[in-house]
Amino acid sequence: MSESLHAVLEELPESSLTTYVLGALDYIVPGEWENIRSLEVMAKSVTGESDEGIIQQVGERAIALYADPDQGYQRAVWLFQMVDHGSTVAGVASALSMIGSRVDALSFLSDYAPKPDTTQSIDAAVKIAAELAAFCVTNGIPGDSVGDFANAVINYGKEEKMRLAAWLALDCVLPLGPDFLGKLMDSVRSFDANDLPGHAVFSKVADFIPGDWMDKKRTLEATVESVGGHMSSLVADGTVTREGVLDRIRQYIEVSDDKLDVVAAALDATTNTFEHTGIQTVARRVVARAYAEI
Repeated sequence: MSESLHAVLEELPESSLTTYVLGALDYIVPGEWENIRSLEVMAKSVTGESDEGIIQQVGERAIALYADPDQGYQRAVWLFQMVDHGSTVAGVASALSMIGSRVDALSFLSDYAPKPDTTQSIDAAVKIAAELAAFCVTNGIPGDSVGDFANAVINYGKEEKMRLAAWLALDCVLPLGPDFLGKLMDSVRSFDANDLPGHAVFSKVADFIPGDWMDKKRTLEATVESVGGHMSSLVADGTVTREGVLDRIRQYIEVSDDKLDVVAAALDATTNTFEHTGIQTVARRVVARAYAEI
């Protein structure tokens, strides 16, 4: 990856189907996400500094850290991009960049078929495995550090919290229902470790998880159980429901279909919430480190 940190941030869209969906789901974690698209704005957000000299120093150090191949920041961005591109129809998301407060973006729902619950569950689990891998490479710790990751998730904020909220709503509750965690765990536990290399996305995430394929499967199970258990409280207290998610999305996007698994499949194929917020997460982590080092 040759793009600089400021370039990958600036390439994020100001307005797209992804930003509309993230805006719609902001009610789950109110005020946590801001669509930051420049290194200068990110530096000011992280540091609270207004002195342009300090902001410039932070930016320069952040760019150097990100460019260093011995650091894990570029690999983390790649993971976030890869896990979204694995389920996104090429070109569709960019074609659906919109202007306006409401868009008739999902009128093509008939083009998408719902995923079987088992497939949806495995795909949702793999996204969380990618989240674990990205966390580990940016912190320089082994890729099976599930305990450290689970503790960090409890304290997630900003783009990280928004990403998990979107994962919960779009990858879990909307297609699978309120009992999503049981379905996730049943699917992951019953999935043959010998079949994992054949999963297009997990086979790439697996490169960042140590051990043989059975070890990787155990790490996948433990990650889903820890993160899913933490996020399920938002379902138990009524914050996230299938009807609520759909109603919020309808405030921004015209969705005429009530088949929730079809809506979920279409949103999965046409949004890139992991990539968008993942780039912002990596930028925030790099900037925070840069500020500490100057």
